[in-house]
Parts: sequence; C-alpha cells; structure tokens
Amino acid sequence: MTMIRVGIGEFKSAKAPAVISTLGLGSCVGICLWDEFTKVGGLAHIMLPDSNLSTTNNFNPGKFADTAIPLLIYDMEELGANRKRIIAKIAGGAQMFEIKSQMEMMKIGKRNVEAVRKALSQFNIKIVAEDVEGNFGRSIEFNCDTGLLTVKSVGRGIKII
Repeated sequence: MTMIRVGIGEFKSAKAPAVISTLGLGSCVGICLWDEFTKVGGLAHIMLPDSNLSTTNNFNPGKFADTAIPLLIYDMEELGANRKRIIAKIAGGAQMFEIKSQMEMMKIGKRNVEAVRKALSQFNIKIVAEDVEGNFGRSIEFNCDTGLLTVKSVGRGIKII
C-alpha cells in the first residue's frame, strides 16, 4: 500500500491500493473524492472558500474550494475516474478560536464548508459522509480501495466514515 501525503493548499489523486492523507485540518477542509468502480480517489486540503480572496501574485489554486475541486476532478479523470460516479466525503471546517465578533466573515471554517458544498453541487457530486465544524482539529486518511475515510481528532479518538 502506498501512502500519499497532501500538504496544505495541495490536492492529489491516486489509484488503489493507495491511501491519501493530510494532517492538521483546523478551519481548512479536506475533500475526499472517490470513484468506486475504478478505485480512483483524490484529496484536496483547502484553506479558503473563494479564489477571489487571493491577493497574492503567486496564486495557488489548491488553496481554494472553487479552484481545487474542479482541478482534483480533472486529475482523477486522468487516472480513469468518471465524474458521474464520483462521491465525496469531507472533514474539517472547525472554528478553532473563539471570536468575539459575530461577523460571518470571521467564521472561516463554516465558510469553507459552505464553499465546498457549493462547488461539489455544481458538479452534481453527492456528499455521502462528513465530519465538519466544531472547535477541534482533525487529520484524515482516505483509502482508495475501500472508500473509507478515517478521521483522527485529539481527545476525540478515531472515526471511520
């Protein structure tokens, strides 16, 4: 079995028997996509909801829900996945720090989750399982053979979805 690590603002796809993982999902969201028929999976670790928020010259499409998800789908199709069969599992989007302000703009975890849902719905990709929001971080491992997502949270144990 091959273990593939995905860093913050990155996305990668692979075929079974690979396991794709990412660490340290706080307000970030891990998006796991899977085509059960071809056993092709993918994982994106997005930081922000919308690429229009980018103010930098060295633009990284993997950081944003609206750009990472289409690119991950394309990557998976290159390995043989069919977008009509792809399903999603998502984790993360926590509110890691208490915010005195009630401004929605500051609730980046919640906004990330909403942006991921919106981007996936634009491709008619159904979210079949999720472990999102709350106030704790997560690390995840996605098994391209079984489609199982293992979510590890400090003090909360392991959850398989």
